Amino acid sequence: MDRPSDTPRGQQDSRPRVPRATVVRLPQYLRFLRDAEAAENHYLSGARIAAALKIEPAQVRKDLAVTGIASRPGVGFCASELIYAIELYLGWNNTTDAFLVGAGHLGAALAGYAGFQRYGLNIVAVFDLDDHKVGRKLCGKPVHPFDQIAAKAQEMHVHMGIITVPSGAAQDVADVLVLAGIRAIWNFTPVELDVPPNIVVEKTDLAASLAVLSRRLADALRPSR
Repeated sequence: MDRPSDTPRGQQDSRPRVPRATVVRLPQYLRFLRDAEAAENHYLSGARIAAALKIEPAQVRKDLAVTGIASRPGVGFCASELIYAIELYLGWNNTTDAFLVGAGHLGAALAGYAGFQRYGLNIVAVFDLDDHKVGRKLCGKPVHPFDQIAAKAQEMHVHMGIITVPSGAAQDVADVLVLAGIRAIWNFTPVELDVPPNIVVEKTDLAASLAVLSRRLADALRPSR
């Protein structure tokens, strides 16, 4: 789902629309640049970045143009400047607190993933309907009753929710999150959520990803004629 516009109704947003594919590739650039910095490679040409990531050089130039950082003639991109610019563009320069709803196996995996901190995401609390899980901790995160989401969102000023519940409960959870003031939802269920247009939703369908992987594997294993 596209990001909601901040432009008032009746006015045209003059900002160029950035393709989703570009946004998806930016974390790849960020990982490569961080590794380069760690190896004390402080300046990198666009061609070197393109070769390392197996992306066409022209596409690299287009992608990185959204950061406002230009390659210097004879030198290339300054890695530290580009890292900062990408983090700023993605909003990863500041930590975003989030609620996780669903303390099952997938929820536990996400709650315990330390890598989110590198990308500015901090899961501050977990919610579940199961009384046996409430009151415990999930990977160090407290598990609260589901009906406390609104109160906790107001108390902690949280605007992002992550849904890892069974499919049948996904829409009800989304409704509660929206009413609680949550503005962005990361949906790990296959359900197409019905939410107001000002709510940002990103769906990660694990089954769909597995289907693509399985199909590609089947094609790779098929005997050539």
